[in-house]
Amino acid sequence: MSYLVPLVLVALAIFLVVNVIKIVPQGREFTVERFGRYTRTLKPGISILTPFVESIGRRVNMMEQVLDVPQQEVITKDNVSVKVDAIVFIQVMDASQAAYRVDNLMYAITQLAQTNLRTVVGSMELDEVLSQRDQINTRLLTTIDAATHPWGVKVARIEIKDLTPPADITNAMARQMKAERERRAVITEAEGEKQSQIARAEGQKQSAILQAEGRREAAFRDAEAREREAEAEAKATAFVSEAISKGDVNAINYFIAQKYVEAFGDLARSPNAKTVIVPADFAGLTGTVAGVAELVKTLGGADAPRAAVPPTKPRGA
Repeated sequence: MSYLVPLVLVALAIFLVVNVIKIVPQGREFTVERFGRYTRTLKPGISILTPFVESIGRRVNMMEQVLDVPQQEVITKDNVSVKVDAIVFIQVMDASQAAYRVDNLMYAITQLAQTNLRTVVGSMELDEVLSQRDQINTRLLTTIDAATHPWGVKVARIEIKDLTPPADITNAMARQMKAERERRAVITEAEGEKQSQIARAEGQKQSAILQAEGRREAAFRDAEAREREAEAEAKATAFVSEAISKGDVNAINYFIAQKYVEAFGDLARSPNAKTVIVPADFAGLTGTVAGVAELVKTLGGADAPRAAVPPTKPRGA
């Protein structure tokens, strides 16, 4: 009997230590109840409770958690059945509200996400559902966060994990995508051909402009050459006319020789003439040309002093 008292005291001490001294780990919070009524919340660290009066009520996880929303079939606005599932990221901000305002917090948030997912997706057409996932996530986040705020829970974000339309719709979308890509390819090819034609037309335009400028420059130079030729012809005609007025027979021979040479040249250049017959008096042309040379010397050296000509030595001297 003497050994029972120490054993009882040791057991009582262990019981008091276990039930009075509480160590709360980081990322957790414990609620304290006094005779079943919530009184306070224990933060991470060591705390002491009142023996036989206070006890731990709920152990709440304060870290961010991920909830998997099960896949479900949703009918869109245009009567297409799609399979949708999502994930929800939540964090408890108030341990007492999360513990005592809702029973089975995780199940409640999962059901809330499912119902709102059906509501949001059901109000949109299939094309909008497939192309506007960000908008769906935003609407779900706003709705669920407002609903869970009284529970002391903050919904960080919601993401559509998978969205699967029926097989026939998927095949139709694939054909539509293929047709759209082919249409874009045709448009791109046509645009390229258009740009190529424009480039060729621009090149032809520049070429025509350069050719026209070249022809204009050539015509200008031809006109300038003809003008100079006409000036030279006019000077020659003036010299010859002056010689004729002075009674020089060589001036008349100049015009006759010029026309004679031109006519014979045209006869020689004729494509139908296979044989050119030289006139019998063609030798007389030499004398005419000699007369023209004498005329030019006379006109060119009229004002120049004449050189002394040695007397001709008589034949047979």
